[in-house]
Amino acid sequence: MAFLWLLSCFALVGAAFGHCGVPAIEPVLNGLSRIVNGEDAVPGSWPWQVSLQDNTGFHFCGGSLISKDWVVTAAHYEENIQVLKIAKVFKNPKFNMVTVRNDIALLKLATPARFSQTVSPVCLPKTTDEFPPGLVCATTGWGRTKYNGGHDPTFAALPLLSNAECKQFWGSKITDVMVCAGANGVSSCMGDSGGPLVCQKDGAWTLVGIVSWGSSQCNPFSPGVYARVTKFIPWLLEVLEAN
Repeated sequence: MAFLWLLSCFALVGAAFGHCGVPAIEPVLNGLSRIVNGEDAVPGSWPWQVSLQDNTGFHFCGGSLISKDWVVTAAHYEENIQVLKIAKVFKNPKFNMVTVRNDIALLKLATPARFSQTVSPVCLPKTTDEFPPGLVCATTGWGRTKYNGGHDPTFAALPLLSNAECKQFWGSKITDVMVCAGANGVSSCMGDSGGPLVCQKDGAWTLVGIVSWGSSQCNPFSPGVYARVTKFIPWLLEVLEAN
């Protein structure tokens, strides 16, 4: 049995609880801050970040709260705390473990999350939304802070790359259902999988990517690869509406 933990350990002041992408506690982004080479987050400032844990409390994957009942995460995953059970997992039917394409899943919670100052959802993008290369975004999680290191709650600011730039590192593995970020001394690492890559749009933090894969050595000068959320909005809405 997997459990989902909503932790207030991790942007704009004065937000109503539950308004997507607008945390009540403002995060602090120090430019291109150094997940590997990450920084401690302002407590409560990334209120959609969740930790997927087994019944021993072992953290194995991240996720993002998108409503009281739903969390979005990666498909490849086999302080104030809410512990919530997962009722059902919906993996994208086109997910391919070999190519790691379509690496996205939805988790329906057995009981709704309770929104508060430190627990609220991230915004989903529209299919037509564009997030240009060079845009500085943020990723959060409990992944390793260095290769072979421990798991700590951190965040990092990092720039988006074009897929053409990303292919210079990863070649034909990169497809249009992926988006890349980093290669600037910052990297997601093991344990961050499924967690959010968020960018600000119209004053709200929006879920642009889901941590998928990258350097096996967590090399901070190779870009991390994320599922490109805009490509999956039709599937997400279909699952949400049917369940």
